[in-house]
Amino acid sequence: MLRSFMLGGLLMASFAASVMAAPASAAPSGAGFSFQDDPGQYLDILLDGKIVGRYMYAHDTSSGAKRVETYKPYLHIFDAEGKAPITKGAAGEPFPHHRGIFIGFNKIEFNGKSYDRWHMPGGEIVHQKFTEQKAGPDEATFTSLANWDSDPGKPPLIVEQRTIAFRRAPTPARIMVDVTSVLSAPNGAVTISPDPEHSGVQYRPAAELDTTKTVYVFPKKGADARKDVDLPWVGESYTLHDNRYSIVEMNHPQNPKGIKYSAYRDYGRFGAFIDKTTIPAAESLTLKFRFLIADGEMPPVEMIEKCWDEFTGAASPSPVPPITTKPAENTPPAKPKAPAKKKTPDAPAPT
Repeated sequence: MLRSFMLGGLLMASFAASVMAAPASAAPSGAGFSFQDDPGQYLDILLDGKIVGRYMYAHDTSSGAKRVETYKPYLHIFDAEGKAPITKGAAGEPFPHHRGIFIGFNKIEFNGKSYDRWHMPGGEIVHQKFTEQKAGPDEATFTSLANWDSDPGKPPLIVEQRTIAFRRAPTPARIMVDVTSVLSAPNGAVTISPDPEHSGVQYRPAAELDTTKTVYVFPKKGADARKDVDLPWVGESYTLHDNRYSIVEMNHPQNPKGIKYSAYRDYGRFGAFIDKTTIPAAESLTLKFRFLIADGEMPPVEMIEKCWDEFTGAASPSPVPPITTKPAENTPPAKPKAPAKKKTPDAPAPT
């Protein structure tokens, strides 16, 4: 009897060990949102087992090439099959600093000096850790804490909490992505004074898009992106590998006033520019934007307005605005770079 009891115990122990050693299975189909982390590299956001987004947060300064590849965190958006990004990564000239959904400013004044955290010369935006990760049937939210470098060995000029929330979108759209960036100035006042072409919260399609088919949509009759301010949203449709995608970036009314949209480039980089703003010492600036992602042509304006109302907490439905649709402007080819006297592999691109 004792021998039988011992044998049973050994079998139970063996079974428990095999269960504990078994690898975790992938999220089952229909499970809603989930995360999958490749530590030190990227965080995947999955919906029903398929990748919908990938947050790139690696930081590697072991070489000039690695530094350029990893000098800022950004968010990829994936196609409906979860197979490949429809946004641009670190590769691709002439603008390697444009990637996915990203944030940056080319002129940041701090302690009497000016810093460029758009082209990224002389410093990086460095992910420190994730302070929150929550996923469920209808939503996934995570927060990345990041330091915006000043000078080597010196305290950061900005500490950022970047919270990104994925939600299912009403048809015919696919997903909604809310980006809330809290920019704090713990080490002294910071003044952001960039220009519309090199600042803000931006979206950059994959570099392989067909530049002849990019169009922009504005919720205003006779819209002029270079003059209009504080538009509630702007949309873009582009063609990538013969597939059509439409993106709407929504501007929350709590954002600073005077926002313009840079929305006319044929290569598709577009987004909201933040006018000159000072963050007092020990205070913060909060920026809120929503991205509506659709496969195909631009969703109906009524649906876009409904999503904007939900995003902003509008007390009553917004009136449906007139629409202006404009083809993208041709972008002149980049000028050949003059031979450099000193090798600078990670020098900033001109725009």
